[in-house]
Amino acid sequence: MSVRVAAIDCGTNAIRLLIADVDGDKLVDVARRMEIVRLGEGVDRTGTLAPAAIERTRQALLGYAAEIAELGVTRVRMCATSASRDASNAQDFRDMVRGVLGVDPEVITGEQEAQLSFDGAVRGLSAEGPYLVFDLGGGSTEFVTGTTGVERAISMDIGCVRMTERHLHGDPPTAAELAAAEADIIEAVDTALAAVNGREARTLVGLAGTVTTVAALAHDLEVYDSARIHHSRVEAPAVARVTAELLAMTVAERLALPVMHPGRADVIGAGALIMKLIIERSGHDFVIASEHDILDGIAFGLAV
Repeated sequence: MSVRVAAIDCGTNAIRLLIADVDGDKLVDVARRMEIVRLGEGVDRTGTLAPAAIERTRQALLGYAAEIAELGVTRVRMCATSASRDASNAQDFRDMVRGVLGVDPEVITGEQEAQLSFDGAVRGLSAEGPYLVFDLGGGSTEFVTGTTGVERAISMDIGCVRMTERHLHGDPPTAAELAAAEADIIEAVDTALAAVNGREARTLVGLAGTVTTVAALAHDLEVYDSARIHHSRVEAPAVARVTAELLAMTVAERLALPVMHPGRADVIGAGALIMKLIIERSGHDFVIASEHDILDGIAFGLAV
């Protein structure tokens, strides 16, 4: 029997909504929404969520709550990820969410985030396991290995917002900034790959907005087309090319790209660099981009 559910994923950079009808292993989209709210702006430096960032998130949630009510959703779950784990004033954020949605946000661990992302990513994937799945967020990146279920997982504090704020201050970034970012990322990636036996995986799968945007650029799409991006194969040289191009551009030049979300333009360079280094350090020749991720995992879990 089909159940209509609403899954919300609130990360460091974006807050996303999936309303879907779920019946067993079958999920049918009713609505998908994404707003760039930059909840984690400054968290790496201050350790707190900025009031303006909480307010941006509240405004997005008000719209989501209205759509949830209008579409007759029966079950709602919101998961909050990296920024909410790190912040000293996380209680203010939780109180705001409860006031708008009527449910508490679940500030999930990196390991829980990894499990949900894996569940969403590998359902319906025809490529052979074992898989190495990476979910590249704003504040952290989750690394997961497994075939039918999660076998090993780790969350590392490298993400497109965190690395931009920590290292890439120039527009475009300088060679010295890029070298510092690359050293930081390589250390984290190598630690993660060792922890999850990532180099033993047969198939590399990448999730989240950085990955799908780089895939759209690698495929030379004139407009963003999720159907063409989902489960598409992106070769390592193409990722390297797109990364080099993005890092050489100003934010204004990135904004002019037809597939670029305006809220992602200032951090996509760091995200692409993380993606490129994960491919290189794991020894894979390509990555499969997935449009299905933690949102789909949350939705499947709600229907159980």
